[in-house]
Amino acid sequence: MMHYAGLLGESYHDQLLTGWCHKEKPVHDWKEMILNINNHIRSINFGYRSDMMKRKIKFYEEFASFVDDHTIELVNNKGKTQTVTSKYFVIAVGGRPSYPDIPGAKEYGITSDDIFWMEREPGKTLVVGASYVALECAGFLHAFGYDVTVMVRSILLRGFDQDMANKIGEDMENLGVKFIREAVPTRIEKNEETEKLTCYYQVGDEELSIEVDTVLFAVGRYAVTKELHC
Repeated sequence: MMHYAGLLGESYHDQLLTGWCHKEKPVHDWKEMILNINNHIRSINFGYRSDMMKRKIKFYEEFASFVDDHTIELVNNKGKTQTVTSKYFVIAVGGRPSYPDIPGAKEYGITSDDIFWMEREPGKTLVVGASYVALECAGFLHAFGYDVTVMVRSILLRGFDQDMANKIGEDMENLGVKFIREAVPTRIEKNEETEKLTCYYQVGDEELSIEVDTVLFAVGRYAVTKELHC
């Protein structure tokens, strides 16, 4: 939905060329978008729960871990536990985004999940990563009018056709997204007075830095299976 919101903003240029007249270029309201998108997601979640109740499917909003091959323990948000037994269990727990193991990453950085719930405007943003998630986030943030830089360790879209990957990178640069290539972040520091973040990074033997409002990590995900004890 954020990608779609970005496309709506970028269509302004095409509208002018096709005869639509606007006195002023539209201004994006981040807080309004976040509010409406998350209200929409909540309504979808409510609909799923209602459908499960209609079909008499039991729904547990609790944390599960295995006791044995046919038993799981459930813990609710008040710490109350119960057990559920079954002949089969389907594990579909999804994943969470990873952080790089550098000072300040978890203290000051956010992930590609966090951006969708962030109430404040991201402002000038450094996106660390070169996956499709990283490029999508960089793309819609730039479409909203923010200054965006992407830090790439090696190549764009590893595992994808590199002719197409490089074409995407060239197109993004032509639109105004900046790239720092062959770089690895080393630490993040925060200026408590200005609340600006400084991300230090290594290019070869040289250490450089960039000052931004937000550092967004999109460097891969891990399966949330460790605490299942399976």
